[in-house]
Amino acid sequence: MRFAGFIGPSYTLKSVNVDCQRCINLYPEMNELGTGKEREVAYLIGTPGLSTLATMAASVCRGMWTATNGILYAVYGAKCYKVSSAWSATELGTLNSSTGPVSMADNGTHLCMVDGTDGYVVTLATDAFAEIVDVDFPGADQVTFQDGYFIFNEPDTGRFFISGLNSTAFDALDIATSEGNPDNVVAVMSDHRDLWIFNAKTTEVFFNSGNADFPFERVQGAFIEHGCAAAFSVAKMNNTVFWLGQDERGAGIVYMATGYQPQRVSTHAVEEALRGYGDISTACAFTYQENGHFFYVLNCPNASTTWVFDSSTGMWHERVYTNEGVFERHRAQCHAYAYSTHIVGDYANGKLYSMSSSVYSDAGDEISRTRIAPHATSGLKLVRHNSFQLDMEVGVGLDGSGQGIDPQVMMKFSDDGGHVWSNEKWVDCGRIGQRKIRALWRRLGMSRDRVYSVTITDPVKVILIGAEINAVPGGA
Repeated sequence: MRFAGFIGPSYTLKSVNVDCQRCINLYPEMNELGTGKEREVAYLIGTPGLSTLATMAASVCRGMWTATNGILYAVYGAKCYKVSSAWSATELGTLNSSTGPVSMADNGTHLCMVDGTDGYVVTLATDAFAEIVDVDFPGADQVTFQDGYFIFNEPDTGRFFISGLNSTAFDALDIATSEGNPDNVVAVMSDHRDLWIFNAKTTEVFFNSGNADFPFERVQGAFIEHGCAAAFSVAKMNNTVFWLGQDERGAGIVYMATGYQPQRVSTHAVEEALRGYGDISTACAFTYQENGHFFYVLNCPNASTTWVFDSSTGMWHERVYTNEGVFERHRAQCHAYAYSTHIVGDYANGKLYSMSSSVYSDAGDEISRTRIAPHATSGLKLVRHNSFQLDMEVGVGLDGSGQGIDPQVMMKFSDDGGHVWSNEKWVDCGRIGQRKIRALWRRLGMSRDRVYSVTITDPVKVILIGAEINAVPGGA
């Protein structure tokens, strides 16, 4: 019997007895024809691995940006670096701070970055690095660019301000207030030549009207009664904007803009997880596209996992780093696409990585890929589980020697709704070329309500297609 629902997202509710699904370091991809094996509409793919490109002297990646000239710039600790296509990092200058996220944007001539208090400019043609010392620059922690202007928030106020046109000079009069509600500006983002001003409890949208006194004016009717809980959760992707929201009634919902209206994309399961992390104001996110999937990657303080929304499927999955068997948040803090490579910076150890779906480890460390399935029950009647078979691509072992030449898959199960688990049961999933092997477990006892979990840690290609259960009634 095909196990309906085995392919699915992460969805663990307040009570695991209701639903305890997890999709860790795997993500669903839809079968667009819908006519594949057993008419499965989706299957699970392993998330990308990491390869170390360079190691910076400082330990924390605070921001990354691919400028108009195609060059990658990164801030690690207090240092700003220019990174070449050969992954050689050249130090350009020193910031006045060494922690906290850095926001970056460029106008084709200058790269501007802000760290919450101060601002800095890199001249792209000469690599000259300089602090912004203009007396009319009040400090900022967010910068974006539109129509020749750098646009900034003024921290702890309801105001935002702009640079001169095609300039890095400032005028104290070039300032405006997001005054639909008396709350502070948290983040600024230019998208499709709309200027989104995210406040603590509300959001307003502006456009460039060309007004001589101040070029940006409100879009009529574009006032949103949901604000932003975390400045660096704002990211644009797939022709829209995503953010971690809050308003007068609460916080912890992830929104996507549909026109000028917020659309909730987080699930009750994701929101329950966010609630458990406490203060989420320092959450941060990045977006990227790979193989037709558009991913919004959200890291939260105090979390042992990284939440990822795939707008191509509307499903969430988790990404984790496995540290001696313990799950931690994923290593990636910041992302940029440069030199035809997805590049991410580590949140703790100074490393710069490439991120690729053809890499099956995290810089040499194992990736634990786990699917915890929905509850398997038949009206709470006692059922004998004769066998469980994982339908997956087999025969993907590595050539040569070492881990991965004889890949294994582990299965365990819970008969109390996902609270306590059985012993681990390991089977082969195929050395290279062993295409007819079956990942099959037999004589699995009886249960009224069972949850199955499967895990693969070998550095091999992982494709999970579905599962089969051979189960028969065993009693009342």
